[in-house]
Amino acid sequence: MTLILPALQSDRRARRSAEVRQRLFRCAVDLFARKGFTETTVEDITNAADVGKGTFFNYFPSKDHLLSAFGEIQVAKLEAAAKAARHSTVPMRTFLHALAFRMLEEPTRNPALMRIVLQANLASEPVRETMRENHKRAHAYLTQIVEVGQQRKEIRKDLAATEIAHAIRQTLLGTLLIWSVFGDASLEQRIETALHVLWNGLSPAVPVNFEN
Repeated sequence: MTLILPALQSDRRARRSAEVRQRLFRCAVDLFARKGFTETTVEDITNAADVGKGTFFNYFPSKDHLLSAFGEIQVAKLEAAAKAARHSTVPMRTFLHALAFRMLEEPTRNPALMRIVLQANLASEPVRETMRENHKRAHAYLTQIVEVGQQRKEIRKDLAATEIAHAIRQTLLGTLLIWSVFGDASLEQRIETALHVLWNGLSPAVPVNFEN
């Protein structure tokens, strides 16, 4: 008989739980895009995810709360990036550029996602509260990344890191929301343009040599 240690069993359960939660989220977003948020039922989602209806409520209090999973996915990416930034030798401009496109993976798969998130945000106070908490965490991690850039003298230091983090998030979210109205192939170019303009404002000023 194979002995399975409690810690190993716990890890496996955690992985299975994360997989089921992710599957429910993916299936829900796909259904929301095809059928509409209002028209999609919990039963539709559990059928698509091949789990029992009762299982759904082990992970999400309501259909609206599925959209909170999107925020959690984004926060997890920022948390990993904040840890990586402390040890990375990649230029900060390149690092932030790669991070921006990593953050866009979910919306790119489904342009309707941002419209659905906005709809839930406007309609549900519990969802808004969860989203506010996710935004606070996301902002804290992005601020840490900006601070690394400032310490390396690759990001201007005359502005507070927390304010720069706000500017980055607002620029990317605004670009993403505008693009979601169209849902076309222009997202990459829109983000490239936004990042170019943003970086021009974030880079330290180059001293002018008046002697030449």
